[in-house]
Amino acid sequence: METGIYVSLSSQVALEQRLSTLADNVANLNTVGFRATEIKFQDVLQKSGGTEVHYVDPGKEFLSEKNGALTPTGNSFDFAIRGNAYFQVQTPSGPALTRDGRFSLTPSGGLVTVQGYPVLDAGGSPIQIATRGAKVDLGNDGSLQVDGQRAAVLGLFEANMNNGYQRVGGSAFIPAAGSQAVVDRIDAGVVQGFVEESNANPVQEMTRLIMVQRNFDDISASMQKNETSLEEAIKSLGSKS
Repeated sequence: METGIYVSLSSQVALEQRLSTLADNVANLNTVGFRATEIKFQDVLQKSGGTEVHYVDPGKEFLSEKNGALTPTGNSFDFAIRGNAYFQVQTPSGPALTRDGRFSLTPSGGLVTVQGYPVLDAGGSPIQIATRGAKVDLGNDGSLQVDGQRAAVLGLFEANMNNGYQRVGGSAFIPAAGSQAVVDRIDAGVVQGFVEESNANPVQEMTRLIMVQRNFDDISASMQKNETSLEEAIKSLGSKS
């Protein structure tokens, strides 16, 4: 009977973890470039008194690679990525990846994010554009062109998230395994005058949130029932002795 309580407790720990990620996804439904957090759960098999007992592990987080919808803005410094790649920006915590392409120019010509972080090129250097008020266009090769002349190139990066990552702000993150510049990838590119919306589906996330909360409550009720049964069994055996 105590084993049943431990199994239920392992389920609650896993559900609490999932509840936290779902709440974060819902909170970022309107965050530009946000990628939702998913969790993969596995059974943990152990022997208890000669019996196989299945517990639930806390789960391993991973990022959803589904692309969000592209919304036109008409702003020449708004960029969105097609395919599974990221912009790289320099944050106080180090180089971070993001899908939020709402950029602007500083008075000195530096390309920065809405947080003021420098945007990096493929070599990891901050992008500088001397526009003198001229219009900036995006070339087919990802280059930023001023009056038809290449001024800089937007860097696109990829990373393996299996080793973990750290969230930085709303939609940026730092992969534990580092990142690499995208080379010769025809499935990854940049479009100008668009931003990518969050890839979290509001209906799906709210439905999951409700389901997890209900499952958590059901397990709590089951644990209370098991605890009551255990107390009654102890009282019954104690009175007979």
